[in-house]
Parts: sequence; structure tokens; C-alpha cells
Amino acid sequence: FSCPQWPLPCLNRTVAAEVRKQVSRERSGSPHSSRRSSTSLGVPLTEVVEPLDFEDVLLSRPPDAEPGPLRDLAEFPVQPHSHLMGLKVDPAGAECLCILHWQDDPRHSSGSPDDTPRSSGASGIFDLRNLAADSLLPSLLERTAPEDGDRRNEALRRQHRPRALLALYPAPDEDDAVERCSRPEPPREHFGQRILVKCLSLKFEIEIEPIFGILALYDVREKKKISENFYFDLNSDSMKGLLRAHGTHPAISTLARSAIFSVTYPSPDIFLVIKLEKVLQQGDISECCEPYMVMKEVDTAKNKEKLEKLRLAAEQFCTRLGRYRMPFAWTAVHLANIVSSAGQPDRDSSDSEGGEERRPAWTDRRRRGPQDRTSSGDDTCSFSGFRPATLTVTNFFKQEAERLSDEDLFKFLADMRRPSSLLRRLRPVTAQLKIDISPAPENPHFCLSPELLHVKPYPDPRGRPTKEILEFPAREVYAPHTSYRNLLYVYPHCLNFSSRQGSVRNLTVRVQYMAGEDPSQALPVIFGKSSCSEFTREAFTPVVYHNKSPEFYEEFKLRLPACVTENHHLLFTFYHVSCQPRPGTALETPVGFTWIPLLQHGRLRTGPFCLPVSVDQLPPSYSVLTPDVALPGMRWVDGHKGVFSVELTAVSSVHPQDPHLDKFFTLVHVLEEGAFPFRLKDTVLSEGTVEQELRASLAALRLASPEPLVAFSHHVLDKLVRLVVRPPIIGGQIVNLGRGAFEAMAHVVSLVHRSLEAAQDSRGHCPLLAAYVHYAFRLPGTEPTFPRSPPVAVQPATLARGPGRPASLYLARSKSISSSNPDLAVAPGSVDDEVSRILASKVGRGGPGVSSHGCRVGGRRISLLTEDRKCRTAAWTEADSGHRISSYLEGSSLFCDPCLCPQLLHEELALQWVVSSSAVREAVLQHAWFFFQLMVKSMALHLLLGQRLDTPRKLRFPGRFLDDIMALVSSVGLEVITRVYKDAELAERLNASLAFFLSDLLSLVDRGFVFNLVRIHYKQVATRLQSAPNPTLLLTLRMDFTRILCSHEHYVTLNLPCCPLSPPASPSPSVSSTTSQSSTFSSQAPDPKVTSMFELTQALSGPGASLLHKKAISAVHSLLCGHDADPRYAEATVKARVAELYLPLLSLARDTLPRLHDFAGQWARAGGDTEGEGDIGGTINPSVAMAIAGGPLAPGSRTLSPAWPQASRSGCPLSAESSRTLLVCVLWVLKNAEPALLQRWAADLALPQLGRLLDLLYLCLAAFEYKGRKAFERINSLTFKKSLDMKARLEEAILGTIGARQEMVRRSRGEREMSPFGNQENVRWRKSITHWRQTSDRVDKTKDEMEHEALVDGNLATEASLVVLDTLEIIVQTVMLSEARESILGAVLKVVLYSLGSAQSALFLQHGLATQRALVSKFPELLFEEDTELCADLCLRLLRHCGSRISTIRMHASASLYLLMRQNFEIGNNFARVKMQVTMSLSSLVGTTQSFSEEHLRRSLKTILTYAEEDVGLRDSTFAEQVQDLMFNLHMILTDTVKMKEHQEDPEMLIDLMYRIARGYQGSPDLRLTWLQNMAGKHAELGNHAEAAQCMVHAAALVAEYLALLEDSRYLPVGCVSFQNISSNVLEESAISDDILSPDEEGFCSGKHFTELGLVGLLEQAAAYFTMVRPVVNEVYKTLIPILEAHRDYKKLAAVHGKLQEAFTKIMHQVGPDRVFGTYFRVGFYGARFGDLDEQEFVYKEPSITKLAEISHRLEEFYTERFGEDVVEIVKDSNPVDKTKLDPQKAYIQITYVEPHFDTYELKDRVTYFDRNYGLRTFLFCTPFTPDGRAHGELPEQHKRKTLLSTDHAFPYIKTRIRVCHREEVVLTPVEVAIEDMQKKTRELAFATEQDPPDAKMLQMVLQGSVGPTVNQGPLEVAQVFLAEIPEDPKLFRHHNKLRLCFKDFCKKCEDALRKNKALIGPDQKEYHRELERNYCRLREALQPLLTQRLPQLLAPTTAGLRNSLNRASFRKADL
Repeated sequence: FSCPQWPLPCLNRTVAAEVRKQVSRERSGSPHSSRRSSTSLGVPLTEVVEPLDFEDVLLSRPPDAEPGPLRDLAEFPVQPHSHLMGLKVDPAGAECLCILHWQDDPRHSSGSPDDTPRSSGASGIFDLRNLAADSLLPSLLERTAPEDGDRRNEALRRQHRPRALLALYPAPDEDDAVERCSRPEPPREHFGQRILVKCLSLKFEIEIEPIFGILALYDVREKKKISENFYFDLNSDSMKGLLRAHGTHPAISTLARSAIFSVTYPSPDIFLVIKLEKVLQQGDISECCEPYMVMKEVDTAKNKEKLEKLRLAAEQFCTRLGRYRMPFAWTAVHLANIVSSAGQPDRDSSDSEGGEERRPAWTDRRRRGPQDRTSSGDDTCSFSGFRPATLTVTNFFKQEAERLSDEDLFKFLADMRRPSSLLRRLRPVTAQLKIDISPAPENPHFCLSPELLHVKPYPDPRGRPTKEILEFPAREVYAPHTSYRNLLYVYPHCLNFSSRQGSVRNLTVRVQYMAGEDPSQALPVIFGKSSCSEFTREAFTPVVYHNKSPEFYEEFKLRLPACVTENHHLLFTFYHVSCQPRPGTALETPVGFTWIPLLQHGRLRTGPFCLPVSVDQLPPSYSVLTPDVALPGMRWVDGHKGVFSVELTAVSSVHPQDPHLDKFFTLVHVLEEGAFPFRLKDTVLSEGTVEQELRASLAALRLASPEPLVAFSHHVLDKLVRLVVRPPIIGGQIVNLGRGAFEAMAHVVSLVHRSLEAAQDSRGHCPLLAAYVHYAFRLPGTEPTFPRSPPVAVQPATLARGPGRPASLYLARSKSISSSNPDLAVAPGSVDDEVSRILASKVGRGGPGVSSHGCRVGGRRISLLTEDRKCRTAAWTEADSGHRISSYLEGSSLFCDPCLCPQLLHEELALQWVVSSSAVREAVLQHAWFFFQLMVKSMALHLLLGQRLDTPRKLRFPGRFLDDIMALVSSVGLEVITRVYKDAELAERLNASLAFFLSDLLSLVDRGFVFNLVRIHYKQVATRLQSAPNPTLLLTLRMDFTRILCSHEHYVTLNLPCCPLSPPASPSPSVSSTTSQSSTFSSQAPDPKVTSMFELTQALSGPGASLLHKKAISAVHSLLCGHDADPRYAEATVKARVAELYLPLLSLARDTLPRLHDFAGQWARAGGDTEGEGDIGGTINPSVAMAIAGGPLAPGSRTLSPAWPQASRSGCPLSAESSRTLLVCVLWVLKNAEPALLQRWAADLALPQLGRLLDLLYLCLAAFEYKGRKAFERINSLTFKKSLDMKARLEEAILGTIGARQEMVRRSRGEREMSPFGNQENVRWRKSITHWRQTSDRVDKTKDEMEHEALVDGNLATEASLVVLDTLEIIVQTVMLSEARESILGAVLKVVLYSLGSAQSALFLQHGLATQRALVSKFPELLFEEDTELCADLCLRLLRHCGSRISTIRMHASASLYLLMRQNFEIGNNFARVKMQVTMSLSSLVGTTQSFSEEHLRRSLKTILTYAEEDVGLRDSTFAEQVQDLMFNLHMILTDTVKMKEHQEDPEMLIDLMYRIARGYQGSPDLRLTWLQNMAGKHAELGNHAEAAQCMVHAAALVAEYLALLEDSRYLPVGCVSFQNISSNVLEESAISDDILSPDEEGFCSGKHFTELGLVGLLEQAAAYFTMVRPVVNEVYKTLIPILEAHRDYKKLAAVHGKLQEAFTKIMHQVGPDRVFGTYFRVGFYGARFGDLDEQEFVYKEPSITKLAEISHRLEEFYTERFGEDVVEIVKDSNPVDKTKLDPQKAYIQITYVEPHFDTYELKDRVTYFDRNYGLRTFLFCTPFTPDGRAHGELPEQHKRKTLLSTDHAFPYIKTRIRVCHREEVVLTPVEVAIEDMQKKTRELAFATEQDPPDAKMLQMVLQGSVGPTVNQGPLEVAQVFLAEIPEDPKLFRHHNKLRLCFKDFCKKCEDALRKNKALIGPDQKEYHRELERNYCRLREALQPLLTQRLPQLLAPTTAGLRNSLNRASFRKADL
């Protein structure tokens, strides 16, 4: 929202009253009072209709007594309003902010817990009856009418609501706001960066005479002196006393010791040069410096005599030669060093540039790279923000007589910067000069301007002043003169008297400013130096001893008189000074004379001169000639050659110093004075020739130099305006110079624009010209007059420069629309109030002569040309006012005839613009804004000064002028359209200028005429759109045009007159009020369907579309922000009327729903059918939102292409930011519109449209959900990182360091930034299209700021939710009697449930729960007859709030839950459904919510019990008893929950508890399913995907059982049995059968999962978890595919088969074992500390690569943490544990690695790696032992114990640890152990031999271990132990024989392995192989006799009881 350029239209009260009367008349018989018929014909908004005649409409409506605030709204207000944008919320807590408590949510638990008890952590069962309940809601149990309840709820909701919703939402982006045209900065005095230098003290080793100092700044690079001199005197009083004979009383201004230097172009090459001078004495400089270099202060006593002598001599010289000076010494301070090292503490002598100690600083300087650059200057350092520094300069260099010029100084300074400076070798003059250097304060006290005027604040005239030193900028500075300045600087350079005869050696030059030739006419205009009078009549240069050709460095500063005449000249007299007193010799002898006349052809003479010097006294009348004329009879030095070089420089606001400007001003002056004939240079002008000269001069203005042109731009423009408005009369004829002056004005404006291009604002406006129009421009002849006064003495005037910042700065920021000047002498209400305000802002604020009040800017008074009359009037009237150069000032500004102008500027401008030639027109178009603003201000002044403000608007301006305006607007509009594709930037500027112009015209002329102009422009655009190649650009421009016009201050008022002032009965007001882009555009036609506003003929695509979305939405947002902040609309009734204008925004946002950003992830409902009754299935461009809302614009044509394509999700979606902004606008309308109006509007909506409206509300809740403080902190850190990155990129772009190469690479990669204005890659910088945003969001926010932001965000979330709640109530009331109410009410309840489930404040939840209670009580069938999902959802949300930490939330939630039970009970005498859902919800809540608080929930359960006990109405029923049972049941679940919380860190125990709870719900399928899902979630969280999948398979089996009971479908699984292939465990779900559960029973198996779709969902989830266990996926899909086939869901079938293909492909390519399977460990717990776990054994499944040490460490660490140090012990072996030997105080854990075990028959089926790792029930571990208790011994005594463990369930299961249910042990004898070992070795050999591809290394290792001779207990030893003798026991014959067979097999395998090895080895391993063969042969030979032994006959076949002892069935069982 913004301010247009000026304040805007006002109707006077009588007109407004007429409007009201007419309106009320119409209202009584309003055609809108009946419901709008769907067949009513309307004017499509795409038609550009003829606008109403606005003024006639107003006049036709007589007054009426409209009551209350609406009356004020109908009138145009008397008082202007400043609209503060975005209402910045005060962190201290404005009225609209309340501190909110948030419900418990892990994301943001910021609410303070109140009086609820803390958790004790105890897991015991609480006695529910003994708990304290929360307080009960009063009147909850009373039976009241629903209407009363609704009314009470609404009243409560309306309390403490923030008035301005948008104050809580971020303000519109500054960059997007095209409609803001801020007030220009007032003209101000130009300053660069200011440095304050204070001279503190100067001390030499010896003090014998006064020393004087000079400071000035020099820029070495530019070789330029960049400041005037500052003279200071730090001498002691005794030293000053030596000059008493020559001094007058010193003026206070000459005693200054501190100076403020200004530097416009800071650079590292700037030096502060300090020069010292002393009184002239005999001897050259070296002699005079010697004592200072030789003598030291410490030797004072030693040199006493010498010092006395020197003092005496110095005293004599001071007495005699005190008025002359001589050069002494100098030094320089490098400013860049001070600034760069300013971070250090105050510096001492080491900081002196000239000192010994300072020298290293010259060497350690570095050149700055681009990264060091700042915003001002080239490779600059900034002089503005450094820390003050105190320098002590210790070393000075003596001056050299031959090297005193500035050229020599620059060489010295350049040399100073080099490491090997020549100056360093010189012997210094030692001294101590202390100076302070600091940034100058904003408003220094006791400050003198360069003219020695006091600058406020100046508390005491006697205080020692600080001087402002005038800057001579290194380069051009473009700034207009704002204060009077008229200074002349004289620089003598050198004098050559080498050819002059006589004694001319000690030369000095005296300078005088002469007003005539008489010596007494020397004027006191030369500024004094230090410790002298303020002004003097003469001044001398320093003397160089015995030098005939001296060089000078002196600067003389003169104050030029206001009027310089032909007689004024500078007189130079050359003297020889006699240093030694000789009798008869004068002190000074004149030896030459020369002069410079100051005026030549009326122009001030400046620049370098080389003058001849006369030896003789000058003759009379010499001053009219120049010295170049050789006068007869005069002698000249060196034969009239130029021997004296001098330079004059003027700094003047009186003398332009440009020939073209001089000539122009002179000619204008001649015409004003009529003084013919007149001499101009060498020509004499008569009345006949002056016109031609003037036309030539006007044409030549474009040739003027830019700097003086800008400096004098205000005067030039004033003169041009005067020539247009007051054509000169020459010879009795009026000469029309209008065209020439207009062309000249166009060229001047162009030149000024070009010069100040860098300073332009984002609109391309030049601030200088804007300030001219705003502050300085006035119509000629309208200035106040001042009497001519006689010459007066000049008094030092005071320039007021106050503190503070410009008011305009604040106004520009605050986007104020208008401003009024309280000092304007106009009686309120006596004239057109609004135009007065325009003039208040434009004339009173700064127009010279209108107000003497100044604007303070940056501590400076904006002293425009006619203000501060003390100073300037005196200065200008001081001299002869007849002089033409100065009197042009008087003529234009002060002394004019006050009669009104004969021609009107605005009329002339319009005419000249329309008829201008192409070249001029082009120049004018480039800067059209200036001419538009000039016309508007001229029109306003014309109305004021012509006293036409009471004239009816139609009669204010003549028809021909309006015709010119129409032609002008038409042609400029055409230019915009034609240039948009050629020069987009110009088109954009023109478009904005035109819009602002029309907006301003609304304040001044007939508004109907303005609307007609708008219509013309829209028609032009519409025509062009039909053929536009890229309509986005044109639409963007039209969008901006619309925004600017809509931001008119009286935008609402302009729309209301045609709108009935009382809310109409029609749900959509007439076309004239809301659906047209302006009420004034359309006749009172019937209202068309809003949705037919735009025919979508062309879908836009490309980057422009989203830009257009954003522009459109931010336009509406800006307007609404303006309304919120506007005090005129503060009253609710008024705001409701304003909101009525925006009603169509609701339909528009509703239809745009599919394109909005999906904040909810997937919103609740799919949305209604897009093809509703009377509803296009399309969306409407919100770029017309303000059009709908009634902006003063004509609608577009039929061919308008909206920014959003045809509605479909595939269209261009809106960004999250745009969507949020659009939604907040929707909420604004919903919040502020009349509920009755909204109800009527909703009643007219078709069912699908209502559905979409509810979706929109759902989305509003999601978009504004509170994110919590942490989110803000996270965003802050991300923004900071991003901003750093953006900053780096931005610097690259600005400094050009990115380079052409990188740029090319970037483009070649296609990284182009698409510009909304086409291809503009060469644009370096353009604010409107840069891709970074200068947001107000700083990145380095403090904690308090983030807290405050979170608070504001919370308030916004709460308010948004409450607005949605209000709207839902309205919708409920609307559809109460409708036929389709069930579907709508269901959707309403879903939105309510979503609001209760999202992050909400306690404040909202109270109201939300109240609404929910009302809904349920009015429509119980919603929950208890329809879909159970809503009931389940509601129960879950209510239970969650019952566990809240905030008592208010608990109070309302438990009340809601109680009423829900009661309602359910009253319908069917039991509340099984609610009971079931509450129990399920609690289970779900307990299983998933981390931050769940059981003690708070217990209090809520107790509260519900209390309600049941106190409910008198149901005392006689079983209700209270049922409630009690339910509460105790819930209490038990909670107790289990406490246990679960205790074991939160023990995943196995936690899963066991969940498993136990799930088993407890075996008879309650819904709850079991819930807990299985909880377990799946927990497993997934722990990464146990196989277990999570098993949980989902069990859940699916459960559902399959239920479905099988209901119906027998062929394609459905027949129950658990169908899932056996997936898991054998699943059969436990078959517990559901008819005897346990009747599927028809109320409330059972009612969840969404107990359907075919639910089953499909569970199977899909299982398959997703099984992705890693690929073979099982097939089994899952085998069950799923028939269901999908039956449903003909081919899309899912395709996906399923795709996944199967992927799984099988991966199985085929799988190499090696799959890591998804586990490693298994037996874990035994021993010790009382383990409680239930004592003496329990489990098999744990761990990730596949877990080592024994890992699980051991994990369990030990976990239980140590739980039981304490030194309590837990790990049993290191796997032998049986003897409990009697254990310490009862300790906890023992035994962990053993186990392997899956399969019987022989099983191995046939378990072929693959997967088969051997899936469905595992039996595990094996072996323990070696010997009879004497050792683990290992000799072969004959080595036994082995095999332990087989069987588990309750097969792995994988729904848990990761399963209890061991059966244990078997078998002990192997030593021979059986040997047989097993040999079989194992044989298997290894076979594997290594058959491996493919073969592995030679592995083969050789196995071979070496088998046949190597040194193998301990190797095969040979085994054979020798067990086969050497035949056993005595016949039972062992079988083992003996088996071992023999093993060895035979072993030998065979060795042979095969050797053969294989031979084939594999290379030549280098042949010897190794032979060794292996030899070893094998030895082994075979040794075994031969053992293997060939004959056994006795084998035992007879065993009986049935004795089978293969190695078979599992024959294991000897150990005692378990």
C-alpha cells in the first residue's frame, strides 16, 4: 500500500450528503434486496463499458442522514491520513498481541505448565479415586437450546481479538510496491565524508619565537589540493606577545584550533599536509632551521647563552618584521593509515607520518584489492566510521626555497609512500605536534561555515569555534546550490624578477580587492588567517630570503560582493622587504604592480593568468583595461612579458562560470529589464536582434557543462518556466518562445538526469528534479514581494542546521499518502481541502517565499534561495541591485509583480508536448514523470491562486486543455504499448508515470473524465493483447498501472457512492460496487456471474506467469494492509463495508484452490467437483482481485490473458509465499465482512463450491500453523548462511570480479536468470528485477527479536484459526436446512478436527473445543451413524488434549470427551463405539507420542469420572458405571505406559512390553491392530525392517481373518493360513473366531483397516518393509495380486509386477551372503535384580555383522547404567550356570554365539542362503570340555557338549528377542569329536578344490593344514590315537569304522586338491608343490597300515531305539 505522489480527491460535505440521500433512497427499493436469480443477465467484466459520469452521479444523490461511521465513510474526509504500512508491532506487546500457551508438542512446548503435578516416574498403579480432578466447566451439564450455546460461544470468540489481522503478517515487500512514490529528499548542502581534526599542541625542542600552522588535504593521485587552508595558532601567550606591535585584537573566528574537512571521494591517496611558518628573519630557511635541528631540550642549561641570544634576535625580528612570514617546515599524515588502523587504541608518537617511529607504516602498506572496496569512491577507504585517533607528529621536514610549489609537494608525497623514501635520509626538525583525528559528529557545536556564519547549535558566541573547511572535490560533484556562497580564491604561483634591476631579493606580493582605483577603495573582503581580524583589506605572501624568482604556496580567500561591477579588480603590489635595519632604508619598497579586472563582458574572470608587471605606479583608469594592454609611457619588467603567474578560482552560487548559462541568464535579464541597446561581448543587442539571440541561447543550453548546469538547474528551470508562462514583449509585440523553452526544458532535464544517473531511484526519477518540483517550483508572479532596501552592512547571519533526520525520510518509509502543513494559512473547509493539502506539501513545505520554515536534514538546514533572509537578502541587496547577473535572482525570486500569469503552465506544457517534434518528444518521454508532476503542481497552484477550489470540477479547466490531456494520455499510452518489447525499462517507467499522473488528476479534475482516460488506456492495452507475442510483459505493466490507481487515498470512497450503504440482501452486490474494476465504470446492470469475468483464451507459461501471480496477490495484500492501517476504517461497521468490496476474492481463491501451494501435504478432502453448477472449471486470475474489489479502472477486453492458465493442477502453481499471502487476504475478508452477508453469499454456493470453500479453510489452517521458536532459530541460521552467499555473489556482480570468462561459462551452462522484461543480461543493476531482495528481515536477529517473531507468528496462527472457526459456524448455520447438509457438515467437522490436531494455542483450543461440542450436540449422527473415521479422529485429538500440561486445555478436552460419551449413550443406551475408539486412541497415543504426560491424563480421567458422578440426568442409568469401567481400563493401559517409559532406553524390553499389551488385546482386533502398527513404527525407527514387515503381515492376517468371517470372496485370503508361507508365526492371529467376536457388533472392527482397501494398504506396507528381504516380497504379492486383479487396479498391478521384476533381478545377480539377515546370540539373565527376567534365556537377533564383544559391551553398558557400577558381571564361558555360586547382590549375563541348526531332512528344502536364514526356530552352540574340568585337553580325553535351543516363535518375528522354550544337550565322546573334525576338514578341502573361480592361495592354505608335517593334533595324530588299536567295546566298532571311512575320503580329497593346485601354480611355486606332494606321500604311507586293518564283524543292525548317534533323534538328553 502506498502513497501516490500527492494527496488525493476530496468531495465537499454538501456533495457527500447528496450521495447519502440518493443512496438511502435507492436502498429502500433496492433491486438487490431479492435473491439474485441465476438467469440474470450481466455485463461481462471483460467488456470495457462506458464509465459513469462520476460528478453527475454525486450531484444526483441528495443528502440523507446515514447513521454512524458510515456517514464519514461516504464523505471524502477533511483531515488527511497518514497510513502506516504493516502496523509494526511493538515488541513490548501491543494490544493485538497476547502471550499464548501452546499445546504440548515436541516441536514447541513453550506453554508454561501450571498447577499440574510433576511426574513421579513411579510405575505403580495410581488410585484414580484419590486423584484431584481439574475444575469443571460451569453449565456443561445443563441442557440448553443449541442457539443459546452458539450465541455464547460466538460472544466468547469475539473477546480480545486483534483488530488488524494483517499487522501480524509480514508487510508487503518494498520491492514489489510499484505504487509507492515517496516524497523526495529536500535539497540540501552537499557534503562528503566529514573528518574532524583538532590541533592540540605544538612543542619544539627550543621555544624562541611564534610558529604558525596551516592544514590542508591533498590527493596525490589526482594531483589536486582538495580543501581550502585551515590556519591555526598554538603559540603560548608569551610568544604571541612578541607580535603585539603588529596585531589588532584577534577575532574569535581566527582562534579556531579544530576544523571539519569534507571528502566526497575518499581514496587511499589523500594526505593531510601540515605546513609551518615563522616570522621573517634574516637568513635563508636552512639557517633559520639549524637551531631547531641541533639544540635539544635536555641541553637547555648547556646552551643557555646561545638560547638567550636567539631569543633576543627573534624578538627584534618580530618587532620589525612581524607582519611578514617565511616558510619553515612541513610534514604530512597519510589518512588511509589512520582510518585503517583506527581499530587500535589511541596512538602515540609511533603514529606520526613524519616521525622516525612512523616510517615503518609507509612500508607495511598494501594495495587494496576489490574485496576491500566500499560503496563510495574508486578503490576507496571510508572516512566515516573509524575510531578517533590521537597522533603525535614528531618529525618535520624543512622547507626548501627552490621547491615550494604544489608540484614539488606532490612529488614529495608520492616519494613518502615508497619504502626507500629520500625524505628519510634528511635530517628532521624535531617537534611534537599533537592532533586528534575523528569522524565529525552529526551536529557539532560552535561550528562556523566557510563564510564564517554560525551553524546551529551555537550555544555561546564567545566559545572557541570549529571551522568547516570548504572542499574542492577531486572530481565533479553534481548538486544544486542550496545556500548563498560567493567566494574567490587567489593562488600566486611564481614570480620572475631575475631581469629586474636593483635590490629586489626578499620579495612579497600584496593582494587587495579594489572597488575603484583610489587606495581607500580596497574592500575588507580578504579572510584573516589565525589570531588576527576576521577580514582585512590587504594580505602578503611569505618571503623567501634572497630569491629573485620565488615560488609561492599561499592561498588567499576573498568574499566576493553580491554585485561585482566593471570597476572591481584585484591589485597586486610587489615589495622588496629589507630584513636588516639600515639607516635611510625603508622596511618595504614597492618594486612592481599588476592587476586583474574581475568582470569581462559581464562574466567573472577565473582561471590561470600570467601577468606582465609594471615597474611604475599605475596610471588613472588603469582598471578598465587588462595588464596585457601596453600603456604608453609605462615601464614593464622584462619588456612586458608575463612574469607573474597567478590563478583565480571561484566557488559561487551567483556566477555560473559557464558561457552558455551566462549568456542565457544575461539575455533573460535584458528582456526583464527592457534595457536596450545592450552590449553582449562584442555585439550590441537591439530589440530587433534579441529574439534571435535568445532562441539561439535556448538551443545552446544543451551545450552547457553538466556541473554548473546541475548547480544552477533550479534557476534555469525557473527562467524556462517564466518564458513559457510570460512570453516577453519586445517592441510592443508578444514573442512566443513556448516551443523553444519547452525544448530547452526537455534537454536540460535530460542533461540533469544523465549527470545524476547513479542517484536515480528505482523508478528512474532524478531526486534533484523531483525535489525541484516538490519544494522549489512555483508559478512566476506568485512569490511574495519584499520592499527594495538600501544597501546595508553585512551581519554574520546564522544558518540554522538542526539535528534530526528529514521528516520526508520517515514519510517515505511509512508510505504516508498525504501530508498537511499546519502552518498553511488556509481556513479549514474554506477551500477544496485536498488541493490545499497538495499545496501544503508542495508549496508550504519548501517553495521559496511561501514558508520561511526550513526542513532539517542531516543536521543541515535546507536553505533554499529565498530563506534565511538575514543572510542572503542582506548579501544580495548589499551591492547595486541593478547589476544583471545578480538581479536575475531577485527578478525571479523576490521582486515580481504578484499578478497572475497570462498563460497557464499546465496548458502550455500539455499543448507543447502534444505538438512536439519527434526528437523533443523522445527526450520528454524519457523523463515524462517530471513533466507530469510539473503539470499537476501547476494545476494545483492555479486552482489555489485563482481561488477556483469552490468551482465545480467540470468547470475548473477549459475543454481545450482537457482535450490536450486526452490526446497526451492516449499518445503516451500508445508509447507504453509499442515500446514494451523494444525498451522494456522505458515502457515500465512511462507506465508508472502515466498511472501516477491519472491518480493525481483524480484530485483535481472531473473524475468521470479521468475514468474515461483510464478506459481509453485499457482499450489500447486490450487491443494490443490480441496480437501480443508475449502478453505477460503487457499484463505486468497493466498490473502495475492498476496498483498505482488503486492506491489512491480515496480508493474506497470512490467505490462506495454507487454501492448501497447498508448491506444488500444479495450475496454479491451489484456490478457497480464489487464485480467491476470500479464502481464508476458500469451502469447499474444486473450482476453477472463472478466467474465469467474472464474468458481464458490463452494459457500463459514461462517465468512471467509466477511473477504476475506475485504482483497481483501482493497488490491485494498492499491494499488490505492500507485499509487495516487506515484510521478512517477502524470502526467494525465501516471495515465490514470495505470488506464487502472484496467479497469476490473468496470465490476467486476458492476456484484457484488446485493451484495453491499444498501446505497440508495433501488436504483433507479431494475437493468438490470442479464442474459445479454455474461454475466454470477454471480459475480466475487474482491479478484482477483488486479489479473485482472495485479499483478505479476499466475492465480489460475479452482477450485478456490471465496470469493463471485454465484451472487444473497441471497449470502454473503458485509459490508458497504467494499462496500464503492470498490466503491471508481471504482471511481478512472473512474476518471483517458482515456475518449476515457471508451467510447469504454461502447460501448461494453450489455444493461443490461449498466443498472447495471448506478445502480453502483447511488450507488456511495448514498455511498459518504455528511453527514454534525453534523453527525461527533454524530459519535465522539458514538465512544468515544464505545471505552471506548472496552477499559474496552480489559483490562479485558489482565489482565485476566474476570476469567475462566465468560469465561466458555460466551462460553456456544455461544458468540464465530469466527476466520478466525479456532478455536484459547486460543490465548490471536494476532494483526492480534483481533476484535478491532487500528485505527488512535482518539475518543476525537477537534472541529477543526471535522470541518476538515467534510471538507474532503465534498470534497470527491463533487469529487465522479463529477466523476459520467463525466462518465454519457461518457455513453450519447456512447449510442447517439444506438437503446435502450431511456431506458438508462432515467436511466442516474434518476442518474442525484438523484445527484441533495442529499446533494451536490454549486460547484457540478453548473455542475450537466449544465449537466441536456444539457441532456434536446438534448433529450426533455425524459421528454415530456415518463413517467411524471421524469418531476415531475426534477421540484421538480429545485424548491428546486431555494429557496437556495446560489445565484450561484439559478442562475443555475432558468436557468434550464426557459429552461425547453421553451423546453416544443417549442414542443407544451404551457407548460401545466411543468406548472402543477411546481405548484405541489411548493405545495409539501411548505407542507413538514421546511427550505424552500420563499424570495429566490421569487428572482428566478423574475429571470425567467427576462429571459422570455429578450428572443428575443419567443417575438412574448404567452410564456412570460404564464410564467408571472405561476409566479404570484406560488407567490400566496408562500403567503399562509408565513401564514402557521406564524402559524407553531398552529397545528389547520396550518391544516386549508393547508385545505384551498387543497380546492383551487378542480379543479386541482394532486395538491389537493399533499396537501392531505401533510396534512396526518402533521397529522401523530402530532399523529392524524385517520385524516391522512381520508386524504388518500379522496385521494383514488379522484383517484377513475378519474379512473371511464376513464374506467368502474367492480372491481374498482365507485367513491366517494364506500367510503361512510368509511366516509360520502368523497362525497365532487365528484366535479371532465367531465365539470371540461377532463382526456385526457395534464398534468392533470398525476401523478403516478392516476393509479390502485396508488389507491392500497393510500388504503394501509389508512389501515395502520387505524390500530388503527380496524372496518374501513374492509371497506378499501373491496374496495381494488377486485382490488387485479383482479390483482391476491395473496401475497398482503394473507397479507390483515392476517391483517383483526388480526383486528377482537382484536375487539373480546377488553374490555372497545377504547382509539383511541377523547374527544370533543366546543371552541368559541371572540375579534377583532382573526381576521378571531372572533365569530367563532368550535368543537375540542382532545385525548380521555384530561381534560377540559388541553385544556384550552393549548389554553390559546398558545394565550398568541401570543398576550401577560393579553390579553387572558378564559370564565369560558358555557352561551351565550354578546359581548357588552367584552373588545375590549382583546381576549376571551370559552371552553365547549360536548358529541356526537344521535336521538333515530340512537341509533338502533349505537350499539358498535365504532359506537357511529365514524361519529359524532351532539354534546350536557347542562347548568343548575334558573330564577334569578344563576346556581343552589331549585327543583321547577331548569331549564336546552340543546344546540345542528351541524358541517360542520362528525368526524373524515381531520381536527381536524370543524366549527359549526348549533345550536339549548331547555330549560327544572323543572319537565322535574326531569324526566331526575330520568331516569338517574334508568339507573344507572339497570346497577349496571345487571353488569357482579357483582360489590358489586358499587351496594351498587348506592343503598345508591337511598334509603339513608339523600340524599339532593333525590328521596323522588323530589316526594314530583312534585307529592304532581296535576298540575293545564292540559298541565303538561303528565309530571306528566311520573314522576309517572319513580318513579314506580325506586322502581322496587331498589328492584332488594337489592335482588342482598343480594346474594352478606358476613356475616359481613348483618346488613348493613338490614339497606338498612329498608330505602327502608321507602322510598316505603312515596312514596306509591304519586304514587297512580288518575289523571284527560289525554289530548287528540296531533296534528302533538306537539310531545314528549323530542324528538329532538319538542325542542323549542331558538333564535340563
